[in-house]
Amino acid sequence: MEKTVNVIETIDENGNSIKFELFNMISFEGKDYALLLPVDKEQSEELVLMEILKDGEDYSFASIEDDEEFERVSDYIESLEDEE
Repeated sequence: MEKTVNVIETIDENGNSIKFELFNMISFEGKDYALLLPVDKEQSEELVLMEILKDGEDYSFASIEDDEEFERVSDYIESLEDEE
């Protein structure tokens, strides 16, 4: 059985296209977030956390600008991992 890979392409602040594999999605405090793994392993092998924004049927991904929000979401994800 072949694994289905969801690839998301985003544009960074310099206009460069970056492709990510959708690793996981979570809901926290009324918002949705995505854990993304860079497809190009040369860029990084670290998971990237982004907020999922929905506009009708379209989705986009945004960096979490608020450091406190980022920390709360990160802590929540770590607590989920600890439960497993």
